[in-house]
Amino acid sequence: MTNRLAGTLSPYLRAHAENPVDWYPWGAEAFAEAERRDVPLLISIGYSTCHWCHVMARESFSDPAIAAMIDEGFVAVKVDREEHPEVDSAYMAAASAFTQNLGWPLTVFATPRGRAFYAGTYWPPAPRPPMPAFRDVLAAVREAWMLRRAQAEESADAVADALAHAALSTPGDLPDAAELTAAAQAIAAREDRVHGGFGGAPKFPVATVLGFLLSPLVHREAAEASASAARALAAMAASALRDEDGGFFRYATQRDWTVPHYERMLTDNAQLLDIALDAGDHGVARGIAEFLLTTLRRPAGGFGAAQDSESWIDGRRNEGGYYQRPVTARGALESPEVDGKVITGWNGLAIGALSRAGQRLGDSSLVSAATEAAEAVLTQNRDPDGRLVRTSLGGAASTASATASDLALLADGLFALAAASGEASWATTGRALLDESLSGVARDPQLSAQRIATAPDQTDGDLPSDASSIAMAALSAWRLGAGERYRDSAAEIVRSLSKSALEQPFAHGSMLRVAAALIDAPRQIVAVVTDRDGALAAAARTADADVIAIVTPAQAAAFADAGFELFDGRADATDRVYDCRGFVCRLPVSDPADVVAAR
Repeated sequence: MTNRLAGTLSPYLRAHAENPVDWYPWGAEAFAEAERRDVPLLISIGYSTCHWCHVMARESFSDPAIAAMIDEGFVAVKVDREEHPEVDSAYMAAASAFTQNLGWPLTVFATPRGRAFYAGTYWPPAPRPPMPAFRDVLAAVREAWMLRRAQAEESADAVADALAHAALSTPGDLPDAAELTAAAQAIAAREDRVHGGFGGAPKFPVATVLGFLLSPLVHREAAEASASAARALAAMAASALRDEDGGFFRYATQRDWTVPHYERMLTDNAQLLDIALDAGDHGVARGIAEFLLTTLRRPAGGFGAAQDSESWIDGRRNEGGYYQRPVTARGALESPEVDGKVITGWNGLAIGALSRAGQRLGDSSLVSAATEAAEAVLTQNRDPDGRLVRTSLGGAASTASATASDLALLADGLFALAAASGEASWATTGRALLDESLSGVARDPQLSAQRIATAPDQTDGDLPSDASSIAMAALSAWRLGAGERYRDSAAEIVRSLSKSALEQPFAHGSMLRVAAALIDAPRQIVAVVTDRDGALAAAARTADADVIAIVTPAQAAAFADAGFELFDGRADATDRVYDCRGFVCRLPVSDPADVVAAR
């Protein structure tokens, strides 16, 4: 007998469709039922490639006795965090009031109005000190609701008030070069000088931090801090964190990068592709690109969210066993499943990284792959009214709306694709998405309807925050010549978070990278050529610049006509390379030997 999850789009929810738990998907129906029965909500949040989510599903949610306890005392709600990131963010922020061991599965107990009054992560079915049994947690929470309800509701209100207060921030000034240098040095002080990377176990790639350390300003003003990022990449690439096929795992459980958590995320690998390019490690970059194209790419061209850590070996679910075999021996095994959800913003990261890699490496197949992904997302990830949604699966669009970060990350990827392909239409589409993101995107309707407090997404973790995503896209639009208002938007966002970013640089890598980019005039190279594969174009591609656009005269005219001022007047002469600093250009050159590679 299946529950309500069988007909949903999410692979994570579908995996729980046969549970004896009477699950509801996230939405108004669950809240209405909790109000009708006057019982708490049990909100379980995870994602399809989460190992401990699988474990808790097998141990507890498949147990008829535990399921009966859940159904009797609660309305159970399953949430795919990748489909509803705003819901996950809201409850993760609330959960921090009850536990410091945050992660997934996230288990939240909330009032019928959705306000959290207790939370935790994984609980085993039987006690494993210091962890209590999940059945004991259920019993205790139900008893508290029935006998001490006023205290539970008071706790929920206190959490909501704290989150509302956290939403307030004090704007500062744009950081100067000295402040950003100090921030980079503070991060580098955490370097593990023995094994590379930062901090102890568990150890994450922290691509958002590496990106800031490899930025031109830090490379110039704090070379040793920048070198720590290159050392981190080299250590990860040489360790068990990187699979033989070139893809990187989620994190390592040991300080020396061994014993990986074996799931492989699109987000990590797309960002690490850019990091490898910035560090000049083309071998690692090619390996990551190959992993994206051979493992995560879906038939229609978009990229799936992740590859699972588990697979079937000898009739049993095994975590990591597939990856521990040599690549040559894996053909006899069933490969771990790929979560085929095509997430709008995550695909934006991949589109941008592949576009830049294709251009830097002179590999047009990577730009073609980025083009196919862009076409797939813009075609499939739309609701009946034509608005972008958060995700699609097998060509079917989710009902969850695209977030502001989704729109901004996709816009940023399209700006990179426009420069790499020479097609202005990608830039105009990106600009429209960015404008929508800047104008404000509606909150999740159920969070709004229940007035559930949320804390703003202001820190950069495994992904750039909403704010950083918008600032990065605005910076890219300005560099491409879309207008000064986009630089102003990026600067305004940086000012709003500059105080916290400088105080906690490790948690604001992407924001600090934008701040660093606002200090220096960008280097912009426009090569107007008759042969996009010729020597002059190749010389331009190898230059160290913030924007490299290889265009034909007709393409240059299309950019200019679309309002991208970097291309104004560029269609008048062919086979010329224009080397600009903040839109002020040197005399064009026509000899490949005259194209200056250094910044």
